[in-house]
Amino acid sequence: MQTITRSRKWRKALIPLTTLAAAGALAIGSGASFTSNSANAASIVTSGTLTQSNSKSAAAIFNVTNLKPGDTASGDVTITNTGSLPAVFSVTETATNGFVDHTNLVMTVTQGSSTVFTGTFGTMGTQALGTFAAGEARTYHFSSTLKSTAGNTEQGKTASASYSWDAAQTSTAANVNQPAATPANATAAN
Repeated sequence: MQTITRSRKWRKALIPLTTLAAAGALAIGSGASFTSNSANAASIVTSGTLTQSNSKSAAAIFNVTNLKPGDTASGDVTITNTGSLPAVFSVTETATNGFVDHTNLVMTVTQGSSTVFTGTFGTMGTQALGTFAAGEARTYHFSSTLKSTAGNTEQGKTASASYSWDAAQTSTAANVNQPAATPANATAAN
């Protein structure tokens, strides 16, 4: 009777172990599945730059003394868009005209064959210069003439002007779309 009892005890102990082993085998056998993963490198956004160079930065475009009726003082300045963005440029004159008859001193500003301004020295104000592409340079020729009809009252008179060159980004916003890339291969893991 003892043998039968022992045998039953072993069976009672084996049944839960067998059930546990079968459940484990079932879980392992059914746990395989396909997976996939893809990733992108860091997306980067860098702003553009808006800078300029002036060939006569902090210097006079011209500085002439002893001008007599009919003489012209002149000089050139080159303005370059050194930034990475296109920009709308303008020039502003700040001036004093100490001549008795201001109209005796005439200022002309040209760029190539185009006239930017012509008129009485000191009355130019702000002039639009158009859009400069990134890296574009333009040379401006300034000339100031004392009219040949200027009388004795203009002796020893002085006029001076300083110029400020301004640039602003173009107002047109852009939507930059990257071309579609070749799809990355999915990786499978067991």
